[in-house]
Amino acid sequence: MKKKVSHAPDVQNCKLTRVSFYPKMMTVGDILDAIEGWAPSKVAQSYDNVGLLVGDRSQKVEKILTALDLVPAVVDEAIETGSNLIITHHPTIFNPLKTVTGDSLEGSMIIRLIQAGISLIASHTNLDATEGGVSFALAEKLGLQDVTFLQPVTGKTLKLVTFVPVTAMETVRDALAEAGAGVIGKYDSCGFGIEGVGNFRPLEGANPHAGQVHGDIHSEKEIRYEVELPEWILQRVIRALKEAHPYEEVAYDIYSVQQASTRFGMGAIGILKKQVELADFLRLVSEKLEVAAIRFVGDTARPVRTIAVCGGSGSSLTGEAIRQGADAYVTGDITYHRFFDALDTNGAPAIALVDAGHYETEFMTRDLLRDFIQSKFSSVIVRSTSVKTSPIDIFTP
Repeated sequence: MKKKVSHAPDVQNCKLTRVSFYPKMMTVGDILDAIEGWAPSKVAQSYDNVGLLVGDRSQKVEKILTALDLVPAVVDEAIETGSNLIITHHPTIFNPLKTVTGDSLEGSMIIRLIQAGISLIASHTNLDATEGGVSFALAEKLGLQDVTFLQPVTGKTLKLVTFVPVTAMETVRDALAEAGAGVIGKYDSCGFGIEGVGNFRPLEGANPHAGQVHGDIHSEKEIRYEVELPEWILQRVIRALKEAHPYEEVAYDIYSVQQASTRFGMGAIGILKKQVELADFLRLVSEKLEVAAIRFVGDTARPVRTIAVCGGSGSSLTGEAIRQGADAYVTGDITYHRFFDALDTNGAPAIALVDAGHYETEFMTRDLLRDFIQSKFSSVIVRSTSVKTSPIDIFTP
C-alpha cells in the first residue's frame, strides 16, 4: 500500500512574482457546468435532448436570456439585448433534424443564432426532475408549503464503502465531499465511520504506506467509511478517493441502495396554508398562473388542502397523486381519456384533476433559470424573456 509522492511545488524556494488578477470572463461551458451541478443531464428522460444544442463551450458570455421556448421573437430579443447565450426549458432540437435550412422554423432560428454568435442551452426533463426545479417553482407559485417530490426517483443511488487509515480520514472525507458524495437532502458531507483494524502484507514490488515488503502481516487502525452518491458521479468520486487515499491499493465496495432519492424525482406535493373549496382553489390557479380557462374534474364545493402539481405534461402521475392522498392535482396537457383516471369505481371524482395548461404551469421556469444563473454568476447580466412564447390563444365568447 504505496506511499504516494507529492508533486506540490517547494513553496519556500519559489521565486514570487507580482501578478495582476482580473475578473474571469464566464464561458458557455461555465454556465453549462453550473446547470449540470444542479440539474444533471443524467436524470433527464431517455427521449430528451438537453445541454448545449447550439454553440461552443469556450464562447465568452456577458449577457444571458432565459425563456420557456425558443421562438423567433426570443431570438429577436436576444439580438437586441446583445445576449451571447439563450437558455430555454424546452429543447428546440428535439426530433432529429435531417437538414438545417431556412425552410423550417427550427432551422431558420438555428441559422440566426449561429449568424449572431448566440449559443443555446436547454434544461428540460433534468430540470423537471430536480429538487427546486420546475414543479417546485409551480408549487411555490400556488403558495404550497412543506413541498416534497410527488414521485421520488429510486434505484439511482449508490453507497460507497472504503477503509481509510485514521490519520488520513479527514483528507479522504473532504475529497469525497468535494467530488459530490454524501449529499442527503439539505446536508452535504454526510457519511458514517466505524473504527477497526485492517490487515495486509506487502509483497514483492509493492511500495507500502505502512508495513514491510515480505515482512509480518501488518495491522493498521482504519475507519470503515461509507457515503451515498448518485450513480452518475461514481467515476468522479472513485478518482477523488484514489487521489486522496494514501494507500497504493485502495479497498472499496459499491452497493446499490433502493431508498427514494431526496434530490431527484417527478412532480411535487404540498399543502395550502388553509383548506379552501375547490372553486376558490381554481380561482387561485387562474390568478397565479394567468389562466383564462381551466378544464377540470371535481366537485367545486369539495374542500381541498393537499395539492399535487407537475409542470407541463404530467397526467401520468394522476394515480400517484391519488395514492399520496392529494385532494387536487394540477398539471397540463390532459387528454380526454386521462380525465377518467380521476374517477373512482363509482364514477365519482377521487381527486380534483386540474388542467391549467402546459405553458401556464411552466412559464415561471424562465425566472427560475434566471435566478439560478444570476446567483452563481454575479458578473453576468441575466434577463428572462418578455415574450409569451406559447402560440395558443383561448377564445371566450
